[in-house]
Amino acid sequence: MTDRQFEIVLYGASGFTGKLVAEYLASEHQDLRWAIAGRNTQKLEQVRRELNLPELPILIADSAEPDSLSAMARQTRTLISTVGPYAQFGTPVLKACATESTHYCDLTGEAQWMAEVYEQIDPIAKNSGARLVHCCGFDSIPSDLSVFFLQKHFKERFGSYATHVTGRMGRAAGGVSGGTVASLMYVAEQASKDPVIKERVMDPYALYPAGLEKGQDGPDQAGIAWDDNFESWTGPFVMAAINTKVVRRSHALAGLPYGAGFRYDESQLCASRAKALLSAGGLGAVMAGTFFSPTRALLKKVLPDPGEGPNETTRNNGFFEFWAHGTDGENQLRVKVAGQRDPGYGATSRMLAQAGLCLAQDELSVGGGIWTTASAMGDSLLARLPQVDIHFSVVED
Repeated sequence: MTDRQFEIVLYGASGFTGKLVAEYLASEHQDLRWAIAGRNTQKLEQVRRELNLPELPILIADSAEPDSLSAMARQTRTLISTVGPYAQFGTPVLKACATESTHYCDLTGEAQWMAEVYEQIDPIAKNSGARLVHCCGFDSIPSDLSVFFLQKHFKERFGSYATHVTGRMGRAAGGVSGGTVASLMYVAEQASKDPVIKERVMDPYALYPAGLEKGQDGPDQAGIAWDDNFESWTGPFVMAAINTKVVRRSHALAGLPYGAGFRYDESQLCASRAKALLSAGGLGAVMAGTFFSPTRALLKKVLPDPGEGPNETTRNNGFFEFWAHGTDGENQLRVKVAGQRDPGYGATSRMLAQAGLCLAQDELSVGGGIWTTASAMGDSLLARLPQVDIHFSVVED
């Protein structure tokens, strides 16, 4: 791959998130050999003008034309894809990268699609050496790497790993992602029609490698609960449905170092019982509404469309805090993930860019296959994230 024309090709560069990734790469990585790609020449040329990079290469590719995807993949070490819903458009792109020995990362949070493509594409990637990594944004880097980071420090301090880790979403500010809404609606639509897909969405171990015995975790939190460790009420966290599955897959791909009985759960910290009830009720109503055609159509009218998102001021003034608390029954340790910019777009676009750079430029210990951020990039990605104002730290108090 050292003789490839580009280090990175950004596929979907004219979309809302794609533009943010392009802006970051253009402003902060001026020595990078990269190109933008998509199916519409005029839109890509507009992106190039907005970046003030008239010589930035453009590649034309379309998910409906596999040959164009293969030609795109052959030219780059790593492909970053922001084209979703991935269950609708992602499989041909993923397959092209696996076949052409091209590393790949994306922003999907669609567990049903990820579970579906493993059997088909993982063997191709293992054979070619392509490292394929899903969920390289707010879902699920803070969750996945916080557990990786916590366990590393837990082992150094106590000589063993935590057997139970709880992830807790703290304070945050930002806007609603139209792309996330579109993916959520597409998952709900598929699950409402296909019981197999519904079962995958509900299975805590849907992303476990085939043949591996499932662990002890049950369904994600749906109601409210009191958390003694954080001395706080908690409600359901909308991203837990994908984050918990990714964390469990990371553990499995690492060879179950925390033990076969390792447990992980995730929820939202709430300032009071009343706010926890309000959060649980509101999220429950929205999620239930996505499974029925009439209410799904209504939600589509009031929620942002794909390509829509918060304005620049909201993105830049946003932030998030995420916590992980680990215990082995005797010892305890807590870590904090603090991120600047809104989690859904400002922070996510930079996390995705750094994941792509990590795959393109860093020496990683794993070979080809479909990985997670923790299992593929681990310490390398942790070292990169402070460049985009995302910091992991042990909470000593």
